[in-house]
Amino acid sequence: MAVYTKVNEIELKKFLSNYHIDDFTSYTGIAEGVENTNYLILCGQTKYILTLYEKRVSEKDLPFFINLLNHLKEKKIGSPIPIKMSNNQYIGKINGKSAALFSFVEGFSIKKITENHCSEVGKALANLHIASNDSNLIRENTLSFNSWKNLYVTIEDKLDSIKLGLSQEISTELENLRRNWPVNLPKGIIHGDLFPDNIFFINKNLSGLIDFYFACEEFYAFDIAICINAWCFENDYSFNITKAKRLLSNYQKTRILTKEEIKSLPILCRGAALRFLLTRSIDWLNKTENVLVIPKDPMEYYNKLKFHQSIISANYYGLYE
Repeated sequence: MAVYTKVNEIELKKFLSNYHIDDFTSYTGIAEGVENTNYLILCGQTKYILTLYEKRVSEKDLPFFINLLNHLKEKKIGSPIPIKMSNNQYIGKINGKSAALFSFVEGFSIKKITENHCSEVGKALANLHIASNDSNLIRENTLSFNSWKNLYVTIEDKLDSIKLGLSQEISTELENLRRNWPVNLPKGIIHGDLFPDNIFFINKNLSGLIDFYFACEEFYAFDIAICINAWCFENDYSFNITKAKRLLSNYQKTRILTKEEIKSLPILCRGAALRFLLTRSIDWLNKTENVLVIPKDPMEYYNKLKFHQSIISANYYGLYE
């Protein structure tokens, strides 16, 4: 979440008049995240999240996101619930931007990741994959493996300002992934961005998932690879195999991985690390002044990629065929 577009109180109250909502009390911009503009809205004792769609979120994809969240609500997956306007629509306009209102997911993102958190993430990820399996929703992954070369080309001549030699290293990695990327793995709707700031906990229990704007049709195991990258490294970029074991074992209590998924996990983890190295590099090199947004350090994912490049088997993630 982030704030790119500023909204004043008059504009906000006009927008909220489209809903059966009273008692507007206050609103606050949310700085976390990098994609859309988000505000926390308080109406009496009830909290809402207002999202203004920016940047990578295409207007044509908005019905998919709304329908997915409504589907997850039916499946009792803890996630934001879209709030319907008085005209029975979900998407409105504010400050020239498409916008929607959502229920507030209770809980907090955690800063110090424990093995228990990783167990909860594995369980929630598997439940999400199973729950979305019968949604009949389709959205192409616009940041799939096939898009990474194009992302690279846009910043190829600037990457060495982040780290000397980075451009050539990424070029070499792209070629390696091209030769080894798996095909025909089980696929369906994935979250695609299940980082610690997108999962909330109450005490030790997972309370909800947020920020589904990278959700798309993709290999389930790629979603797992994203989570391994996001949840199973320490602050010094050392890999914590115990956390990975807990995440993967709890995932498989709900959905068993195929032999091909297990075999492909090292290359998928490399791909996931490269994908976030690329998009973080783009954001880092195109920082926008005067917005309430915090760009994330791309070097975190460079270091994670270097680890995965040394892995030859899923055994090193605590997973055995």
